[in-house]
Amino acid sequence: MAAIIVLLVSCENLSEVERIRVKSFGILDDGRNVQLFTLKNDRGTSVEIMDLGGVIVSLRTADATGNITDITTGFNHPQQYLSGSGYMGAIVGRYANRIANGRFSLDGKQYSLAKNNGDNAIHGGLIGFDKKFWHSVTESKSSEASLNLTLVSKDGEEGYPGNLTAKVTYTLNDRDQLVIDYSATTDKVTVINLTQHAYFNLNGHGTGSVLDHEIMINADQYTPIDNESIPTGELASVEGTPLDFRTAKPIGVDINSNHEQIRLGSGFDHNFIISHAVEGELTLAASVLSPSTGRTLNVYTDQPGIQFYTGNFLNGTLKGKDGAVYAQRNAFCLETQHYPDSPNKPNFPSTILRPGEQYATRTVFEFGVNSER
Repeated sequence: MAAIIVLLVSCENLSEVERIRVKSFGILDDGRNVQLFTLKNDRGTSVEIMDLGGVIVSLRTADATGNITDITTGFNHPQQYLSGSGYMGAIVGRYANRIANGRFSLDGKQYSLAKNNGDNAIHGGLIGFDKKFWHSVTESKSSEASLNLTLVSKDGEEGYPGNLTAKVTYTLNDRDQLVIDYSATTDKVTVINLTQHAYFNLNGHGTGSVLDHEIMINADQYTPIDNESIPTGELASVEGTPLDFRTAKPIGVDINSNHEQIRLGSGFDHNFIISHAVEGELTLAASVLSPSTGRTLNVYTDQPGIQFYTGNFLNGTLKGKDGAVYAQRNAFCLETQHYPDSPNKPNFPSTILRPGEQYATRTVFEFGVNSER
């Protein structure tokens, strides 16, 4: 991948008030009003987030020529996010990704979850954090703006134990970074794994395929999956496989490979084990470049894993913003996370949260342009 810089052109000096705006995004079928918050920085970058699901509705960044475009998929009305939206842009929880057979045990007690992905549970259940209203508070400073979202998930909700208080803070700063801070506490032992499920297309959200995008994933290993996309428990080397992204390559190069893991995932839909120099410290997990627009995306996280998903199950039935049609591989996801099915895999990093402890993690999406385009 060619050298990358963060865009240096400043479009305006914003006051603290101008950095955050709020308006109604629409009324749900049940009469509830959904609020839409816009965070903006000095460089013209902006992100729209709604209080329903903490969803990133749009994210506008400049390309190498200064043209600002929306690079995340989404919909024109909030009702569309409540059914069949593929978790687009949402905060996912209480447990992101899959849990085998919709059950797990904690301290000798078994818990059962809704099976909403074949025989397995996925992304928090039938009414997960992506379909909940979050309490919102805004904050603005001279060089950044934040949206603080809080949600209380009750004991037994979707089968998960413990009254869990979760907080997610989105901060957009003048370095073109969208910083996402997650935290949570519980009054009973539980499991937790939160992530942000934005679908990106650095050419623009309605422009078609992302197979030309060049991606680097900082991972020597990944967690292989079975025919239901559940990790086998193995930690496998990426060496010599289509899942080796340690050197940047176009997404489309190996996506139709006959490799068993590519066939099982219908493309890339795998958890990569991030190569942290120091475990738990903020590390560059992935970098993406659009050769046609020069846009770049760097993802930093302190999490142990990142799910790379290439929109394999988008099928053209979702009608998005501005009349866009989202077909297969028209977007990609980079979901920072603990490994799928960790509650059932003792050899995976623990996702257990106990009373008196605090779950706390950070992910940074950093936007820029290619300096050699």
